Amino acid sequence: MTSLPAQPDFAPADSPNPRVLVADDDPASRQFLCDGLRSLGADAQGCADGLIALERLHAGTFDLLLLDCRMPGAGALRILTLLREATPTRAIDSIAVATTAELEPGDRQRLVDAGFSEILIKPCGLADLQRVLTLAQPDRHDACVLDDRSAMITTGDTTTMRALRLLLREELAILHQELDALSRDPTDFSERLHRLRSACGFCGATTLSAQTILLQQQLLQHDVTPIAVARFRKALLTTLQALDR
Repeated sequence: MTSLPAQPDFAPADSPNPRVLVADDDPASRQFLCDGLRSLGADAQGCADGLIALERLHAGTFDLLLLDCRMPGAGALRILTLLREATPTRAIDSIAVATTAELEPGDRQRLVDAGFSEILIKPCGLADLQRVLTLAQPDRHDACVLDDRSAMITTGDTTTMRALRLLLREELAILHQELDALSRDPTDFSERLHRLRSACGFCGATTLSAQTILLQQQLLQHDVTPIAVARFRKALLTTLQALDR
């Protein structure tokens, strides 16, 4: 892990920067994640217990959650399940990322199906933290909205990747025109998001994929918020711009 200056584990709550909750029972991992996120401009708060994380999430608002899969009290999957079941909850608009040192076969899909936008493997570096931080900031000009490495792993070659990205660009242009109408039709919207999520995976459109997952979860709960729709729109437009380059 990269060495970073030590900072308090609990950052001020009045920061205008993106607010991140880091829940990890390993002190070294928690400090690195918090310090790394702060060095990237985030207001990061850390805790060592799943139940404490739930208390903070019910008491405050966070843009991004980094939740360790194995913690006392409750792990990442249990925390997110309890948050999604709570009505109402301030965490409904939070992007959730699961963190783990070990990923067993089938774990990734199970976590994604549960509503996690990304899985962060520890130990990680600042570049990894930058990548997950941009998931909560779809309008950042320096965000890496198209992950070529991820797309190449899925598609196998640049020709296929480019062809799929052309198809994605066409779909996004249409979706942008129809977004307002779709947001009033949960059934049709859910079906479009299902198809879009698959396309994002093939094309490495990580930022848009995260916003798509968030909207899917809210549609399942019949509680789509204006914040989630606005973030999705920003991610869609940013992805369109990246595909046009």
